[in-house]
Amino acid sequence: MIPPRPPRDTRLDIVRGWLQLTIFASHATGSFIGGWMIHASWGLSDSSEQFVFLSGFTLGSVFARKAAGGGWRAGATDLVARTRRLYLRQILIFVLFGLMIAVATAALLPGEAERLGWAYGIAHPLRAMPGVLLMLYQPADMGILPVFVWCMLLLPGFAWLEVRWGGWALLPSLFLYAAAYLLDLSPPGLYGTGIGFNPFAWQLLYLTGAWLGRRALLAGEALPFRARWAPWVTAGAILVVTVGLVLRLAWYGFLPFDAPIAQTRWVVGKETLALPRILHAWALAWLVAYVVPRNAAWMGGAVLRATAVIGRHSLDVFCLGLFLSWAATTVFRLVPYTPGLDIVVIGAGCLILAAFAEWRERRREAARVMATA
Repeated sequence: MIPPRPPRDTRLDIVRGWLQLTIFASHATGSFIGGWMIHASWGLSDSSEQFVFLSGFTLGSVFARKAAGGGWRAGATDLVARTRRLYLRQILIFVLFGLMIAVATAALLPGEAERLGWAYGIAHPLRAMPGVLLMLYQPADMGILPVFVWCMLLLPGFAWLEVRWGGWALLPSLFLYAAAYLLDLSPPGLYGTGIGFNPFAWQLLYLTGAWLGRRALLAGEALPFRARWAPWVTAGAILVVTVGLVLRLAWYGFLPFDAPIAQTRWVVGKETLALPRILHAWALAWLVAYVVPRNAAWMGGAVLRATAVIGRHSLDVFCLGLFLSWAATTVFRLVPYTPGLDIVVIGAGCLILAAFAEWRERRREAARVMATA
């Protein structure tokens, strides 16, 4: 029996939209808004963790529904097709971004290719192609889409284990994460670049989201807020978020005492998804789901509606945001900084992303109308 398609969760769309806007702002190097006015500046994790987690959540639910209707093979076939499309998009984004950097290096910013890790690829494009196809050549900002591709390839096997082991299916994922975090197990970066998001570590966040997505579809809820022990989890999540805030304030020198824990890779390392980072990301996800109602009247305002539309097209918006954030960074490098410039540049970027998402939304609606006509 195929489970009914769950109703649209507006808060998820809004959260995903917020994540895309903050990812754009944080990638705009030199922006005060992107450096200080996003939640990543006041905790141990950032928008990337939630982006990966919620993507796993969505595809975990989609896979479970496909498998319920046509079996595991149907779910795997659908996912392989989605993975192929994302892989081809990642190659296209890589090529276009590389061309942009090559033009900028030649005409506007000498040394830009070297600064961002594109020098080898621009100088030797044919030799670099195997690394591009294997997703092991990762200049700046080219690491996030490969981790999605790698994690999507793991999902069919994980779903097979879920049916047989239940929650214990996460054990292999936990062991792989431990090997990445404690033993530095990682794919090799090629041509002088590193792996921005170690898939051996980040897969835990993705597959945890997939596990919860399947649970949301089949059990009607992702997180057991009504369980007797749920208040203890809520209290623990508040504690984790509070500790993250205190540590950040202490590292910034905003508190009258030194931080009890140093800011090291074991605490905030992003490549290997340091344990405090993933705990902080899970804590934030729990608290947002606990505090924010599923669908509330205030979510229908113009700003939040636009944010939700961005969230419904988060992957497309993210890809465009990569180019806009580099453009914003270039503006901040070439023009003397002023608060007004920051507001204009980041504001304009957000408006462009919102307009792009609205255009994609209208195209999707038009396609649906034609399909049902």
